[in-house]
Amino acid sequence: MSVRAILLPGGVMPAQLAYADLIAALGNDVQAVAKELEMYADSEPPPGYTLATEVDGILATADDAGFDRFHLVGYSGGGAACLAFTAAHPERLLSLALIEPAWLGNEGLGPEEQAVWHEFQRIMELPPDQLMRAFVATQLAPGVEPPSPPPGPPPPWMATRPAGLRMFLTTFLSSSLDVDRLRTFAKPVLFALGGLSNPDYYAREAARAREIFPDFTLEVFAERHHFDPPHRREPERTAEVLRGLWARAT
Repeated sequence: MSVRAILLPGGVMPAQLAYADLIAALGNDVQAVAKELEMYADSEPPPGYTLATEVDGILATADDAGFDRFHLVGYSGGGAACLAFTAAHPERLLSLALIEPAWLGNEGLGPEEQAVWHEFQRIMELPPDQLMRAFVATQLAPGVEPPSPPPGPPPPWMATRPAGLRMFLTTFLSSSLDVDRLRTFAKPVLFALGGLSNPDYYAREAARAREIFPDFTLEVFAERHHFDPPHRREPERTAEVLRGLWARAT
């Protein structure tokens, strides 16, 4: 039987673009579904959007694909959705891989993480042309230069991202994560961390995740950061790490 996995992207790049190289590196014996976030199912965020919207979307995708149990991979905003799914439907998962999830609940945040959230709230009030630059810079380690935008006009899907990012922020701040339920999730959990990402947020988040999950592995990609993530820049290594996680799970 082939390996079955669902991959969720972050809050900016569409799923097919984000995961094309990783899916190719995983090979033909992995049945991988790159699932778009429900946030971007239309030109505007869905009415009444909550993380349960993403959870229902993952469940529907798994059922449509015939996945009874599967591996779940999520990056950034998609990682937050994966955490919500794990708390709601742990029985459907064989493993969980988190690539710098954007949110790991609102409990137990240290002062450094709280300061980053205050900065996010300030940034979301900026005009769209300033918002994305500030949003990117905040998530990088001090002194790390943000990536240059690609040449030419922005792709059409980019127009939906400022509203989506604002909705994600509002949703995360108003949501709760059942951490006690996550503590009972005994399947293997991987956390991929970029060495050039903001350590006041993502390294501390990884430390909190280590305290939550009984079977936890941290994989550090020293030359990567949140907007230069391993699944896009080091797909072969990421595929190898995921295969190791999945082999342990089964």
